[in-house]
Amino acid sequence: MKADPKTEAAVMNVMNQFSEAFAKRDLDALLALLAPDPDVVFIGTGGDEKRIGLAEIEALGERDFAQFEDASMKFGWHSVSATGSVAWMAADIVLHVKTSGREIHLQARGTAVLEQRGDRWLIVQFHGSLPAAGQEDGEAFPT
Repeated sequence: MKADPKTEAAVMNVMNQFSEAFAKRDLDALLALLAPDPDVVFIGTGGDEKRIGLAEIEALGERDFAQFEDASMKFGWHSVSATGSVAWMAADIVLHVKTSGREIHLQARGTAVLEQRGDRWLIVQFHGSLPAAGQEDGEAFPT
């Protein structure tokens, strides 16, 4: 069910804090947005970027942050739904990264599941992806 405006704003505030922490390479701030559960899940765009638990996510963040000089992540179109203490969102993401002296601009997608604990919303699952290369609009599969 569509989230009420207050819940949508709270969820998107967390996601915007996530993007700010990413851009600043502030791993402590990023990890503070995640549930401290052993089964918190983070899936990135790389084939090997599937991590479960804060220790694995922290190691991935350290690796990824070491591989870029500058970055920004902006959420565009988004949809937020919720029921009870659980909310889920899907969004278009514009990602800009400077790595090895070159600039990369990506149109990505992200989904997240958040749980309200007390007065805070925490990410329990995040998944970032890129549209399939070689898949034209209107086609079900890449060619």
